[in-house]
Amino acid sequence: MTPIRIVLDEPAAKITAEARNGSFCLLPRHIDFLATLVPGILFFENRDGQEVFLAVDGGVLVKCGDEVSVSTRMAVQDRDLESLRRTLDEQMLQQDERQRKTRTVLARLETNFARRFMEMEKYARG
Repeated sequence: MTPIRIVLDEPAAKITAEARNGSFCLLPRHIDFLATLVPGILFFENRDGQEVFLAVDGGVLVKCGDEVSVSTRMAVQDRDLESLRRTLDEQMLQQDERQRKTRTVLARLETNFARRFMEMEKYARG
C-alpha cells in the first residue's frame, strides 16, 4: 500500500524483503512478524511459482496470520528486474525534474519576498 493506492493484492507462497538488520524470508506458516523495511527490492513468489518484484521506498511490513501488509511511500511493481530498473530510472528522472522545478519556484518566491521586504523597509523609513 502507498498513501494513494493499493499496489498489489494477491496470494504469495514466499516473500523476501530487507530490513535494517538484513534480508529475511517469510513463508506461509511463519510466526507473526513486524519489520521496518529499507529502500530496496521486495520480491515474492506467487502460488504459480512466478517471482514478482516490488521496488519500495522503505516502509513497514506486518505479517499477521495469513496476511502480509506493506505500507510504503512509493512502490513500483514488475515481473522482470530489468524492466523494473528501467521504470525506476524513468521515475527518478521525472522526480528530479519536478524537484528542479520546485527549487526554481521557491527561489523566485524567496527573491520576491526579499524584494518586497526591502521595499517595505524603504517606505517605513520615509
